[in-house]
Amino acid sequence: MKRSTWMAALLVLPWMLGSHTVQAASPAVGDLVPDVTVKDETGKAHKLSDYRGKVVVFEWTNQDCPFVKRHYKADTMEKLSAELGAKEVVWFAVNSTYSNKPEDTLAWKEKQGFEYLTLQDASGELGKLMGAKTTPHMYVVNPDGKLAYQGAIDDDPRGRSDSPKNYVRGAAAALLDGLEPDPSSTQPYGCSVKYASN
Repeated sequence: MKRSTWMAALLVLPWMLGSHTVQAASPAVGDLVPDVTVKDETGKAHKLSDYRGKVVVFEWTNQDCPFVKRHYKADTMEKLSAELGAKEVVWFAVNSTYSNKPEDTLAWKEKQGFEYLTLQDASGELGKLMGAKTTPHMYVVNPDGKLAYQGAIDDDPRGRSDSPKNYVRGAAAALLDGLEPDPSSTQPYGCSVKYASN
């Protein structure tokens, strides 16, 4: 091998290796969820391990997304979070929109009147670790910190049903009864998550 070719190979190899190791695979159902620290709109830091022993719901959101607006107009998230909160289920919204700022979340929260916290993920770290693709994209984590459900909020992407099947309600109820959610995975729908460009 010529010296120039050998040197080029040495330069390219770390880049190739790096391209395969920069992003870990998103957790599959049954896997532990990454225990990263993320701040909410008030500046308080949260780690998933802080909530071991409880069922935790993550709702990927973006207040500019028409799908999110529809669900908030119908109070889908607010009513379900209150219903599950009464059973000690923890609910977090997560905003991975690159342009979102805490003050944007606070203004949206005041307008909509919901009480749960929104994790601020403008870097996209948590969203990419979890594999969040849409707003909304829902995740339900069991008391052991393992992913138990991921996918759509319900089976009504177009909002035309009077009685949609709410997958998150079903998943949380199953876990509270000591059962495994069925289904444990569905196809999420909504707007694409607006990650910062790399």
